[in-house]
Order: sequence, then C-alpha cells, then structure tokens
Amino acid sequence: MREKEFLPLVKEKLGIDTLNPMQQKMMQTASESRDIILLSPTGSGKTLAFILPMLKLLKPSTGRVQAVVIAPSRELVLQIAGIIRNVAAGFKTTVLYGGHKVEDEVNSLSAGTDIIVATPGRLLDHITRRNIDVLPTRILVLDEFDKSLELGFEKDMKKIVDRLKNVSRIILTSATKADILPDFLRLNNPITLSYLNENSDLKQRLRVHRVDSDRADKLESLYILLENLAAEEGEYPRSIIFVNHRESAERTAAWLKRHGVPAVLYHGALDQRDREAAVARFNNGSRPVLVATDLAARGLDIEGVKNVIHYHQPLTPETYTHRNGRTARVDNEGDVFVLIGPEEDVKEYVEFDTTRYLDPDKKSNLPAPKETLYFSAGKREKLSKGDILGFLVKEGGLEVSQIGRIDVYDHYSLSAIDADVAARLIDSIKGKKIKGEKRMISLIS
Repeated sequence: MREKEFLPLVKEKLGIDTLNPMQQKMMQTASESRDIILLSPTGSGKTLAFILPMLKLLKPSTGRVQAVVIAPSRELVLQIAGIIRNVAAGFKTTVLYGGHKVEDEVNSLSAGTDIIVATPGRLLDHITRRNIDVLPTRILVLDEFDKSLELGFEKDMKKIVDRLKNVSRIILTSATKADILPDFLRLNNPITLSYLNENSDLKQRLRVHRVDSDRADKLESLYILLENLAAEEGEYPRSIIFVNHRESAERTAAWLKRHGVPAVLYHGALDQRDREAAVARFNNGSRPVLVATDLAARGLDIEGVKNVIHYHQPLTPETYTHRNGRTARVDNEGDVFVLIGPEEDVKEYVEFDTTRYLDPDKKSNLPAPKETLYFSAGKREKLSKGDILGFLVKEGGLEVSQIGRIDVYDHYSLSAIDADVAARLIDSIKGKKIKGEKRMISLIS
C-alpha cells in the first residue's frame, strides 16, 4: 500500500499532522528486508508505529489474509483494529477474540479478509477448525509480545507461527525489554529500535506521591484520597485504582460505591460485555473512577487519565512501569499515588517525589455528572451513533449538549447523558421506537 494513500487518512481520521521520530523510523525501516523489534514506552504512539509499516508492506487487496496482528488481550485487539480500520482504506480487517460471538467471526472470515487482529487462543481455534486459511500471510505483528509469553500463550503462539509458513516480515513490540526471544519465531536479521529512554521529560510530567495509611486495610485512606482530589478539582478526576487480585478489585469497588464514589469494576473474570461497558463508562465520564487489576495496565483505549493509584504495590518493576503508563501520556501531566500501610515495606523500584497528607474533613460529596444509557441493538442490527443521537434529541427531548459519548458494539450500544436529565428521559422514551424497532433501553446502574 502506498504512503500517499494512508498518510492523509492518518491526519484526517486520527488528527495527527506529523509522525513522531519513532513512527518515521519505523516507516523507513519497513523498506529494509529484515524483522523489527520495537521497544517503546506506553503512550508513545507505538500502535501507529507498527501499523504504518505494516500498511506500507501490504499489496492490493485480494480478499486473502496478508497480515496477522496478535495481541494478548481483547481490549488491545479492538484498539488496534479500530486504528487500522480508520487508515487502511480498501482493506478488510477482521477481529477475533474470546467473548466475541463465534458465528459473527465465521461470517466475517467467510467473506474474505486482508488483515486479522486476534488474541492467540481464538486465532488458533479458527485455524484448527479451518475457518480461515492463514497460508498466504506475509506479515506477522506480535504486539506486547512479552505479555503474550508471560500469560502462558507460548504454546499457542508456536502452533500459530508454525502454520504461517510464508511470513516474510515479523514485527515485535513491547514496552519492556525481553531477555530471551523464543526460537520458534525464526527472526530474520532483526533490528532493535529502542525508545525506552527517549521519554526524557516524563519525570517532569509525572509526579509520584506517597500516601500513608494508618491501617493495614487501606480502604478508608483510599476513600479520603479520592474525596480530597474531587474536592480540589470540583469533580472526580479520571483515576485508575490498581489492585493485585480480582477479589480485592471487587471488594474495593463495592466499598467505594457504597460510600458514594462513582466507581466501576474491571478485571479478567468479567464477561466481555461487562468489561466493554466498564471501559465505556470510564471513558464517557459517568464512572470516572476505575478499580482494576493489572489487566488494565496496558491495551485499553483510555485517554485523559489524571491519576494512577496503587492500592497494592505492584509485584514487579515492569508492572509498575505499565501501570504508571496509563497517565502522563504523550505531552500530558499526571499523578501517581502509592498507598503504604503501617507495616508495609516500600518496593525498591518505587521512588517518591512528595508525601501526600490526607484531610479527612475535606469531602466532595459530588454525584456522578453523567449516566449511561443501554440500547439492546448495535452494528449488527444496523444501529449507528447518528441513529442514537437523533432518537435522544427527537424522542427524548434532549439538547445535543446533554448527550455525551456514544459507543456502538456488535449487538448493543451505550450513550452517556447528563445525570440530571436521566430520570425524565427514561419516561419520555418509554415505548418509543428507534429506527422503526422497539428496543430495550435502560440506565445502567
């Protein structure tokens, strides 16, 4: 695919006027006949950096698979595919991941596809069932390859790579350096492009604060910290609270919600729809506090995170780096708070800029500014963002300014609306049809 075909779309669809030095270097390196290992911090534009050379290497569409991109999580798969679809005009991109309807994926594959973006297990399942012919594949991208191996996908990855017999270019990406690469990758004279030390201004943009808790159970301290931040900002700033276990995430989120904090839960044991809805509600502002395991440390399509809060200290320095990478992205500033219990030792890789002192009397008592509306129809039912916006204005009597972000998925949709009009809206649209059909429409509690 020629650069003059996709670079204008990068500007138009993604709003990027100039490629950063890493993205430019990746484009140049694509012209060399060798594999690429890209090491770059989270939030540095790494996804676009590997998509651009991949597009450059594509031949005209034939409806047969030319490129396979493998990522370790569903959320990362969806994020990557979304960017590719914006800039790869004339090429069909198909996503494959666990929790997605298999029949929808089979239908997409049967119609032919140029680019596949998939999690390892689901891709291998389709290959094994012969739902897809990967033999024509020439380009293989392994995004966050270290995480894929860490999560125990190595056997699946080996089986997949063994089936990709005609791959002539491999691109590996990661935000951390791997000591050993598996032999089955059979890399061809790889060049390593490392930008891990390029983000020199990050220290100035990212502030790390120690927060001491007088109890081993740090929930009360966490609550006071969130209330102090909300009181200072006049709203709950978008914050991710990281814990080390699913049970802790569930307990923490439930406790905060009981105490009036607009929090939402995110971890790997939730089904796909609940995970999508959690991210959507965090992004659209109806639940600006996300309580999560390390699954949220990378791969999520989340912007504008002001604070990262370590309720539990991370278990490895790599995890600490990835968690902190959710804030202070690109040129933005961010704050990291580490809660330390009375008998808790600070990990050797955690360094503080300041100590944050809590004020138990400074409370915000702020409600969530927005709520999220659920529609029981999505892309597969031919429902669009425009349909939802028009329905809420015409049938719900809302002003456009009272409607926030709209997310449309395969079989359902979510729309943010101002919290103070939510109850009235539900009464207004009761029994009304959207696009000629009656659909279940409700507020997500």
